[in-house]
Amino acid sequence: MTNKIVKLVFFILLFLIFGYSSGSDELPKNCQTNCVSSYGIELGTSPAGIKSYSNCNSSCIVYEPFYYKGTYTGIKWQCVEYARRWLLQQHGVVYGDVDIAADIWQIDHVSNPNTGELYKFDSFVNGSESKPSKGDLLVYGKEYLGTGHVAVIVYADYDNGILHLAEQNYANNRWVKNYARDVSLISNNGKFWVLDSYLIGWKRFTPE
Repeated sequence: MTNKIVKLVFFILLFLIFGYSSGSDELPKNCQTNCVSSYGIELGTSPAGIKSYSNCNSSCIVYEPFYYKGTYTGIKWQCVEYARRWLLQQHGVVYGDVDIAADIWQIDHVSNPNTGELYKFDSFVNGSESKPSKGDLLVYGKEYLGTGHVAVIVYADYDNGILHLAEQNYANNRWVKNYARDVSLISNNGKFWVLDSYLIGWKRFTPE
């Protein structure tokens, strides 16, 4: 039995046992209290049209899988799901299964879910000579909440040293514009640093 089938069976069993759904009356308690924004509401849309949804707060987990045009993207509405869906909608590729967001750093390839074709998924540690670019994924270490985090760079303003990020399950605030938040970027001696706590670096899909 493949990992994908095992994972799907696992989610189905959890869903049947706990009866969780996106209906507010059936959500677990920690997904209905202390919400920054109500679970499941749209927070914003990236310049490329990929929507982000609220996960209420960082402790909320609803074991309900999400699919985009038949391809599994992850658990609603986790950060891993958003980054995988972004890659799928933008480039037609996805990264593999991970237990936590920080594990994305170890993945060295992405794949086309329809053909199985593999492509490079390069890593650039924070402080690299290769500057972070639009479409790169910022990956944060597990020191952040024990799971890490992942966000997508949707715009890079090198003149002002600002990166605009799209993401899910970080602050869970409604987006003011077409991105969730921005972070600062500096360069020193030909190396680039993103000034954000717990950041490991950035991952880049390289089509061949």
